[in-house]
This record gives sequence, C-alpha cells and structure tokens, in this order.
Amino acid sequence: MSTAQVPYLNCIRNTLTASMCLQNFGSQIVERHNKPEVEVKTSKELVLNPVIIARNKNERVLIETSINSIRISVSIKKSDEVDVILAKKFVRFLQQRAENFIILRRKPVEGYDISFLVTNFHTENMFKHKLVDFIIQFMEDIDREISDLKLTLNARGRIVASEYLKNFA
Repeated sequence: MSTAQVPYLNCIRNTLTASMCLQNFGSQIVERHNKPEVEVKTSKELVLNPVIIARNKNERVLIETSINSIRISVSIKKSDEVDVILAKKFVRFLQQRAENFIILRRKPVEGYDISFLVTNFHTENMFKHKLVDFIIQFMEDIDREISDLKLTLNARGRIVASEYLKNFA
C-alpha cells in the first residue's frame, strides 16, 4: 500500500467500523419480512445520511447505512482510458462471481464501479473487524491488480511494436 493511500483508507476503515452497528429489524410494512432497508428504503427514519469519502474526483467511496444493513460503493481510480477499460473488465469479472464473495453485489450503485452489501445477518455470522479488513484489503488489491494489468499490457504492447518494427529495419 502506498503511503499516499494510508489516510484515505484509514478514514474509510474508521467510518465503516463506526457504522457497522447493525441489528435485526423486521419490515414495518410486511409482517415477517426482513429486507435490507438501505436497499428498499421503505422508511426514512431507518436510513441514515450517506457518507462520501473522496480522495479525488474519480476515487471515492459512498457509505449508506440503515438500521439493518450497510451498502459500500467504491469508485476505482481511473487516470486514463486504459485504466477505464481494465477496471471495467476486472469489475465485471468479479461481479460474475459475486456469490463467492458473499457481500459483493452483482450490480453497483450508479456512478460507482463496485458495491458491497453487509446485512445484520453477515455481522452476526462474521467478525465486524474482519469484514472491514476485507473491504479495505479488497480496495488495496483491486488498485494493485489494475496497475499490474496496465504494466503487463504496456510491456506486451512494447514487445509487439518492436517485433513489428523489425520488419522495416
């Protein structure tokens, strides 16, 4: 992890830790239903104000909290067109395997690249600090993976260009 990211990730970690005080709460409209309030938004009083933590215009995190769920939406750093394409392909690959990640949503919130949904059932079955660590580690790893993919792509392009230009020498 680069030292420039440390304050950004620490802020996200502290906000997630503070907002993960979830409890079981049944629906006020339909008896014996328990749906994530952050998704259905049936009652205004159960949904807190969303928090946006932004490092810059393109790199930001939206944290939406309710009484029984929390939705974390992440916008990945994209500095050029290659990063946009690589991020889109990588995120699509992960979203197709969302059931393996348990808390990963198949469809992100509009304007963000990837979203997580943590419900009170997740916090009952898993350690809260481990969930927060997973999300932070995921954010670090996805940035690292995209950077590595970009380096590999540039190296392959350089090799192809040099082989192609050998024909003209």
